[in-house]
Amino acid sequence: MQTIQFVGVTPEQLQNQIAETVKNQLGEFLEHYKPKQPNDYLSRKQVSELLDVDLSTVANWQKSGKLKPLGIGGRVYFLRSDIEKSLISING
Repeated sequence: MQTIQFVGVTPEQLQNQIAETVKNQLGEFLEHYKPKQPNDYLSRKQVSELLDVDLSTVANWQKSGKLKPLGIGGRVYFLRSDIEKSLISING
């Protein structure tokens, strides 16, 4: 077992230094931390309900490239994040 001695440092100074270091490290971590959002896949019907449009409108947006479809086994899905990105601001 290794022994470490702090000479000329009070317990309060050591505690304050440790707390300050942890606070700085946590601040840096939180500054750069971006949690990964889980992928939320929506069916054509869910997209039409979300945007309050007809299924044919969703199909037209898909054909025109406004919405990017993903598919598996004949089923078509859209990423919620892609749907939100495709919305444009009206006020500029």
